[in-house]
Amino acid sequence: MESIRIEQDWLRKLLPEGFPCSSSTLISGPGGTGKPLVLFAFIASWLNSGGSVIAIPLQYPTMEFVRIAMSKLYNVDLKDYYRKIAYIQFELYINGYKNIGNNILKANLSKPDIWNKVIGIADNMVEKSDLGTLVFGSALNLLLFSPTYKNDTIKNLEKIIKNDKSKTYIFSVSTSAFADEIKLWEDAADNLMFTKMEKGMKLFYRIERMKEVNFSREEIEIPISREILTEIQGIAEATRKRIIPEMMKI
Repeated sequence: MESIRIEQDWLRKLLPEGFPCSSSTLISGPGGTGKPLVLFAFIASWLNSGGSVIAIPLQYPTMEFVRIAMSKLYNVDLKDYYRKIAYIQFELYINGYKNIGNNILKANLSKPDIWNKVIGIADNMVEKSDLGTLVFGSALNLLLFSPTYKNDTIKNLEKIIKNDKSKTYIFSVSTSAFADEIKLWEDAADNLMFTKMEKGMKLFYRIERMKEVNFSREEIEIPISREILTEIQGIAEATRKRIIPEMMKI
């Protein structure tokens, strides 16, 4: 299996042989434990290795926060990768999807058939590379608050995580709700990672398993400032308060 070199020293310490392509990864843990920041580290290495990306950050209303975080944390300017990135924005109040230009789609991702369709459309928007396309999604647990689509979403994403090797997938998910359901995704993933937060806003990360690369199970503290962690928690909390009540109605 081909792998890419990890650029961040703290992460490369745990993954000396790199990150495997055409695999699925789940970063799991309680809400507010910095999972997207770990996810962004993999995105930075993927882009710098020449790969393309489909971005589905459910808890962020626009891509702007992702751009800011990538720049602050990993010195990556997403504007340099314009043709390499497509963004799918979660829009609950449309039936299907809309292409709004600049490699941006708005889509009702609560519906599994729409999720699957727009992934294919977004993949055709980005430049092809030898590495292929990486699909990253954060806060996927938000989709489970829909009583209508919850079970279908669980099954659809479990199938993708377990079986689809046409792309590389890396998702983050909060276990603060629906922990039993999310366990199905954890069991299906090739690569499983966990984050946690301790007193003083210290963020810790460990790897549970990896596919076909050696790794360390050592738990390490991630070198991310309290300021950035606080900013992320604030955005995520605002999104939860906005989206969850609406998701529970559909």
